[in-house]
Amino acid sequence: MFEDSLLESGGRLKTKRGRTTTFAIFLEILAIGVMVLMPLIFTEALPKQQLMTFLVAPPPPPPPPPPAAAPVHVVRQIQTDIVNGALRTPTKIPQKVQMIKEDEAPPAMASAGVVGGVPGGIPGGQMGGVIGGIISSTPVAVPKVAAPQRVRVSQGVSQGLLIRKVNPTYPPLARQARIQGTVVLHAVISKDGSIENLQLVSGHPMLAPAAIEAVRQWRYKPYLLNGEPVEVDTEVQVNFTLSGG
Repeated sequence: MFEDSLLESGGRLKTKRGRTTTFAIFLEILAIGVMVLMPLIFTEALPKQQLMTFLVAPPPPPPPPPPAAAPVHVVRQIQTDIVNGALRTPTKIPQKVQMIKEDEAPPAMASAGVVGGVPGGIPGGQMGGVIGGIISSTPVAVPKVAAPQRVRVSQGVSQGLLIRKVNPTYPPLARQARIQGTVVLHAVISKDGSIENLQLVSGHPMLAPAAIEAVRQWRYKPYLLNGEPVEVDTEVQVNFTLSGG
């Protein structure tokens, strides 16, 4: 300290202290740099267990619980040998075949009942049992079919029923004009055989009035159906020829 207070030695002592300070700072920087670089260069020296915990991602959250399943109904299929009304062919030979035994019919009593009656009947019974006796003792009335009021017959049939035929008078104008042909009329024959209605179907207009006037006077036999007379619906033809006069 005494030397530091002197003027001659003040500059020298200060120069040595500056170098020492600089060197110490350099050593500290070097030591700090070595401490920082050592873990980066020598990675094997780091604790692997702790390092793995830092690098591994956390596990995902657990999945939500599954929804409650609907109850399952178990359908039992009944095995049958009949499919669509027909006997199904067996897929394998059964180990044991069951025999079906039928009860024996009771012996028929020859001295009781009637032939074809119920076994165990009494002498003098009725054929077919009680129901057969009721049916046989009750008279069955046959329903009577109502006859139609009018029937359609052909011209040939109605011609066979004709009992009176009046020939038509040839119209003079038609004769002068030498007009001839056939007049067809639609006729309704009543139950007593008379003509009730006449309608012109076809024919010359000059010949039709004379044909209608003549057919009105025709008479027929009553047409019988199931023993009862009915009206007849038919057609009548009247021929006009010049050669016939």
